Amino acid sequence: MRLHWHRRDLRLSDNVGLADAPETPAGVFVFDDEVLEHAGAPRVSFMLDALASLREGYRDRGSELFVRRGDPAAVLADLAETRDVEMVSWNRDYSGLARGRDERASAALKDAGVTPQKFHDAICHEPGSITTNAGDPYSVYTYFWKKWRDREKGDPRPVPELAAADDDEPLPTLGELGFDDPPGTVPPAGTDEARSLLESFLEEEVLAYEERRDYPAEKPTSRLSPHMKFGTIGIREVDERVRETLADTDGEAHESVEEFRSQLAWREFYTHVLNFNPGVVTENY
Repeated sequence: MRLHWHRRDLRLSDNVGLADAPETPAGVFVFDDEVLEHAGAPRVSFMLDALASLREGYRDRGSELFVRRGDPAAVLADLAETRDVEMVSWNRDYSGLARGRDERASAALKDAGVTPQKFHDAICHEPGSITTNAGDPYSVYTYFWKKWRDREKGDPRPVPELAAADDDEPLPTLGELGFDDPPGTVPPAGTDEARSLLESFLEEEVLAYEERRDYPAEKPTSRLSPHMKFGTIGIREVDERVRETLADTDGEAHESVEEFRSQLAWREFYTHVLNFNPGVVTENY
């Protein structure tokens, strides 16, 4: 059996690592205290809701999302041994903290005789694939955007066949993770919610996005930010729907949709910046 280690890809559809690695997978998510140190109650509350939705998706298909807490390297090696796992797949993250964690997990899995396999999923074009003519990463967005805009994107991945599995470990509560209830209302999570927000936005609000996006009281934005952060919807699926909307519009409406698409490229540009400049999280770039 294969385990797919979910991190910032809390979905079954349009998930490159889940769909493309060999062998049928079950899922695993590990609450890492080193990551939780940087989190707040609203963020963790949203993540728990996304995990509940993801686990439901696995169980509806006769599979399981194993949820554990601890050092991911140790947790994954132990779970692989007890569940007779031959491979663990995951989608890359690009921060220095994440890359260090992934290196430790890879080493622990190899020591346990388990094959780690990593994929690019969170962005359309992996770091280093869009460069200057000299082969250097871009430090200016405008030129990056022109290449990103015109480059072909991969197709959204379908939900793969999942491995039969079950587990009775419940999801932890906010309190068990060390957080109080969030002070405000946290929006619902999950792929269905993300798709509903996207479709509603592309039907109406996006047509005025270029002019009104700086006025949040008018709700002219997509509200997809937390969903993109935790990966409840895939970037290829979002971009495909935006391109379909572009094809159906003209004039000022077309320019407004293009402006929203450029924000997807901004997100990707700064992921490339982070990959090549990990210190940017605490220092000026």
